[in-house]
Amino acid sequence: MDKINEGGCLCGSVRYRVKGDPAIAAACHCKFCQLRTGSAFGIAVYFEADRIEFISGSLKPYKFRSDESGRWVQTEFCETCGTTVTWTAEFQPGRRAIAGGTFDDPNWIRIDRHVWTRSAHKWMVFPPDVATFPTTSFK
Repeated sequence: MDKINEGGCLCGSVRYRVKGDPAIAAACHCKFCQLRTGSAFGIAVYFEADRIEFISGSLKPYKFRSDESGRWVQTEFCETCGTTVTWTAEFQPGRRAIAGGTFDDPNWIRIDRHVWTRSAHKWMVFPPDVATFPTTSFK
């Protein structure tokens, strides 16, 4: 039986559940993720799109072309509180990322890679047992 994890936005309007293990769990240090999160990096937990179920609320999309990769990304955020909950990306067809911090309990997530490390804050120290990529691991 697949494990189920749930989460949502800051105000509680948007709720979702995911089934099974993610395909990828990455810490992304690109400039967009820094701006999107207001932090040093973002946590992208990618699932096959059919493994994600939205329970409540509505998301507003914002699509743009990344300055660093040149590929499109469509982020989706809660219309009420502005929390980025999910996104889709040209480089991950058929998959959807969930923002790691939006899970009710994010402690089950195991980061399997750090990407765009060339944009990382200079104080960032990477765990020696996790793969790092100066740009992306998605070709």
